[in-house]
Amino acid sequence: MASLDRGVPDIRALKARLEEYDQGHVLRFWDRLTPDARRGLAAQLGALDLPALVRGYRSTQRSEVTAAKNIEPPVVEALPDGGGDPARWAAACERGEEMLREGRVALMVVAGGQGSRLGFDGPKGLYPLGPVTGRALFALQAQRIRRLRERTGAAIAWYVMTSEATDTATRRAFAEAGYFGLPERDVFFLQQGMVASFDFEGRLILERTDRIFANPDGHGGSLTALLSSGALDDMERRGIRSIVYYQVDNPLLALGDPALLGFHALAGAEVSCKSLRKREPGEKMGVFARIDGRIGVIEYTEITPEQRDARDERGGLVYDAGNLAVHVFEVDFVRRVAAEPERWLPWHASAKKIPTVDPAGAALSPAEPNGLKLERFVFDALRAAETVCIVEASRDEYGPVKNASGDDSPESSRRALSQRYRRWIEDAGLRAPSPAHWIEIDESRISGPGDLRAPGISSIGDLPDHIHTRLGDDA
Repeated sequence: MASLDRGVPDIRALKARLEEYDQGHVLRFWDRLTPDARRGLAAQLGALDLPALVRGYRSTQRSEVTAAKNIEPPVVEALPDGGGDPARWAAACERGEEMLREGRVALMVVAGGQGSRLGFDGPKGLYPLGPVTGRALFALQAQRIRRLRERTGAAIAWYVMTSEATDTATRRAFAEAGYFGLPERDVFFLQQGMVASFDFEGRLILERTDRIFANPDGHGGSLTALLSSGALDDMERRGIRSIVYYQVDNPLLALGDPALLGFHALAGAEVSCKSLRKREPGEKMGVFARIDGRIGVIEYTEITPEQRDARDERGGLVYDAGNLAVHVFEVDFVRRVAAEPERWLPWHASAKKIPTVDPAGAALSPAEPNGLKLERFVFDALRAAETVCIVEASRDEYGPVKNASGDDSPESSRRALSQRYRRWIEDAGLRAPSPAHWIEIDESRISGPGDLRAPGISSIGDLPDHIHTRLGDDA
C-alpha cells in the first residue's frame, strides 16, 4: 500500500532495500513517526551507499596482524644536528622557497574536531591558546600564513576542513573575525563526510527513532572531501600542485616549511611526511616503516614489543620515526586515491559508547561500548604512492592540544609557545622578560630571531604591538 503522506516514500521499497543487507530493523519505529520524521529518515537512508558501507564494516572484521608483515625501518632525511647533510638541507630549503614563490603550494588544516575533551564548547580550532592574548588556534595559524604570504609574495590559499558538528560555527567565526586578516577569496571551506556506525552484530545503530547514528569519517576522509567538495578543482584553477596537510591542534608547526617542500620536490615524491624522533620506545605515536616494501605507518597500539624496543648497533631505536601528522600530497595523487577510497582508504573500527534507543524507543546512553565507529586514516594513502619522502622535524614543532591537563594539554602547549618566543628574543641578542613572564609574539610580523635583529630594535619595548607579556607564576 502506498504511503498516505505526500512526499513520504513507500515503506515497502525502503524495507526491501534494507533487508537485502540485513538492516530492516532501522524501520521498526516507522509507524510512530510523523511525516516529517519519516522524510528525514528516508533521506538519510537514501544517502547511504549500503553495499559499500556493509562491505567496509565487514572488512574491519578481518583481522590483520602487523607482526606478520615484513617491516623495515624507513630512510629519513635527518636534521643537520642529528646527522643530516647541511648542504642537502640548504638545497631543499632553496627549492621549497621557490615552490612557495611560484604559488604552487596550498595549506590544508583538518579541523573537524570539537573541544569537548578540553571543556570547550565549540570547534577545537576556536580554542583560545595564545599565551598572553588568548588568540584562538585558527588565529595563531592565520598569523603564520599572513607572514608566509608577505615573505613569498604568493597568494597562498588555506583549505579548512570542518565537520557536520563544526562547520557552521567555524564559518561564522571566520566571517566575524574578517578571516583572521586573510583575503576571503583565499580561504576555502570543505566539510568532512559522515559514516554510519554498527553494533557488534553488524547492524546499523539508531541514535533516535528517526535517525541512524553517524560520526565523522576520520582524517582519511579529508582526501575524499577534497575531491567531493570541488577543492581539487579549485586548486588546479589556481595552479596549485602540492598540498601541505596538518591538524589544527598543534600550534607549534612550521606552516609551509620550505625544507619539507624542497625535499618533497627533489625526491619527486607523491607524498612526503614529517617525522619526529621518538624519545623512548613507549611514546604514544605511530611510526613510519617500510611494510611489505611500501612506506606506511604502524600505530603504537599495533607494533609488537620486539619491534617497539628494537635497537640498532649504535643503541638507537630502530623504529624511532614518529608520525607528526604533517604531510605533503601532490594534487594528482589525491585525486587518484580519492577516486578509489575502498582500495586505498580502508575503514578501521573502534569500540565506542554510542547513543541509541531502547526497545521502546527511549534514549539510551550506554555505560559500556555498544558498537563500532568507522573511520579512515589519512596515512593509509601512503601505500598508493610510488615515492614517499620522510623528513625529520625538531621537537620544537611538537606541542599538540589533546588532553585537558598534563602532557599535550593547553597549558603545556602555551608554555612551549612562550618558551619558543623567549628563545627568539635571546637568540636575537635582546633582553627577555624574567622567567616569571609569559611571552607571545605576533607571527604575522615576526617569524623568528632574524626579524628581531632588524635595525632600530634595541629592546622588546620597541615592538609593543608585536610582543606581548604577562606575569604568571607558572610561566
